[in-house]
Amino acid sequence: MNKQSNVYTVIYIIIMVVVVGVALAFTAMSLKDRQNDNVAADKMRQIISSLRLAPQQDVKAQFAQVITDQYLVNSQGERIDGDAFAVNIANEIKKPAAERQLPVYEAHLADGSLKYIIPVYGAGLWGPIWGYVALDDDASTIYGAFFNHEGETPGLGAEITKDAFSSQFQGKQMFKNGELLPVAVVKAGQAPTNGADYVDGISGGTITSKGVSAMLADCFAPYNAFLQSIRNK
Repeated sequence: MNKQSNVYTVIYIIIMVVVVGVALAFTAMSLKDRQNDNVAADKMRQIISSLRLAPQQDVKAQFAQVITDQYLVNSQGERIDGDAFAVNIANEIKKPAAERQLPVYEAHLADGSLKYIIPVYGAGLWGPIWGYVALDDDASTIYGAFFNHEGETPGLGAEITKDAFSSQFQGKQMFKNGELLPVAVVKAGQAPTNGADYVDGISGGTITSKGVSAMLADCFAPYNAFLQSIRNK
């Protein structure tokens, strides 16, 4: 075949595309288990971080030691079947609150205290934001929080990942006079009109701050019955 012909060029390109495609597909499939393990380990680190603990190198062993129970509840506060760790919060948040599967993680710390960890997911300025909020055994007082993002602006919205922001939530109450009032994120010097506890938003990151506030309100609302059942014990 004439190597200078158009036919040869087209056949050569097709063969190269097929070979490269097969190689990439094989590589992706062979690394899938490792990628899934890395994703799971990162999720464990985030949950551990919400408990104000430093993730250890063997985070799976640490997670197994600290997280003593994990389960799903519905909007009526009832346990339902399913794997809490496997639930995709990004998908659940798209459903009506009454139809969501709601993961709960229970942790026992070294001092014997019990914490309830609730995952949250929402929207920032440039993409999704998410996190985990750990509550004391009164199901109202925030013990710790962890927040992350996909593409917020460095130095502005991305500051939600910093301890200076998340540490403000410690000790804040999610219930006021028996009513669920998730902690609000507001501009410094302001306060929410509904009497909820609040923290200062990020200077220059107004939209991301509002996103965190809306995320907490939206994600905690379906947990109201569950949290009330703990408070009533």
